[in-house]
Amino acid sequence: MRPSSLRIALYEPEIAGNVGAVLRLGACLGVPVDLIEPLGFLWDDKRVRRTAMDYIDHVEVVRHAGWAAFRASIGDARLVLLTSKASQSPYDFGFAGDDVLLFGKESAGVPDAVADACAVRLRLPMRPGVRSFNLAMSAGIAVAEALRQTGGLPG
Repeated sequence: MRPSSLRIALYEPEIAGNVGAVLRLGACLGVPVDLIEPLGFLWDDKRVRRTAMDYIDHVEVVRHAGWAAFRASIGDARLVLLTSKASQSPYDFGFAGDDVLLFGKESAGVPDAVADACAVRLRLPMRPGVRSFNLAMSAGIAVAEALRQTGGLPG
């Protein structure tokens, strides 16, 4: 049983290794992962399984044919976009246990229409002069903070 209904959503991810690492994160923390297609690699790509290893068998993964299909599947859940184009930190934000944490594609983030559909935009704090964290690293930081705040971290 999951500690909360928090979800990770990846918008059109391009790098199989990142997706594999996020699947492993989801398995370890009990958080389902939504993949919003198109993906930038073949799903049967052995790199996904190699990165996620046997953890892939311990995470709920849902693939969506596109943005509209994903939106229809989450109902009224609050979408929280993690983006380098925001100013608010996740450490100054109150997460809810049923938030959906959305991460954009590695090369371009999300289009404006997707960002506009999100209730909140958050930016992970980092030193000046660097552009962004890796997708999987961003997911790990944000998900851990959301679970910490909502009491959903595994024992």
